[in-house]
Amino acid sequence: MDQHTFDKGARIRAEVLGTDYVTDATRDADDFNKPLQDLVTEYCWGAVWGRDELPRKTRSMLNLAMISVLNRPHELRTHIRGALNNGVTREEIREIFLQVAVYGGVPAAVDSFRQAREMFAELDDEQGK
Repeated sequence: MDQHTFDKGARIRAEVLGTDYVTDATRDADDFNKPLQDLVTEYCWGAVWGRDELPRKTRSMLNLAMISVLNRPHELRTHIRGALNNGVTREEIREIFLQVAVYGGVPAAVDSFRQAREMFAELDDEQGK
């Protein structure tokens, strides 16, 4: 493991997804899944998200589209929150999922809209809206 890349990834991961999310994910790691958490932190967040060639907002938008098409609702919810943290608006998220409907399939878009609405409601509750 490259400690510098891992540390960079841990910092970026916390900035995008929130410290609480990362603390929960790493606290719950055990002998079985800790290697996966380390890999995700070092490679996904450090080696890729840590590159300067794309802004975080763009990376978030790409992730929303790809994760939507892959039909991974748990990860989608996580990345909806991260996208909002990275400056993606609710309107832009709507447009991403409309794009998914055309190029990735209507069922994927329907599920993505559902996940986004649930996440928006959850965030609104947290913020007292």
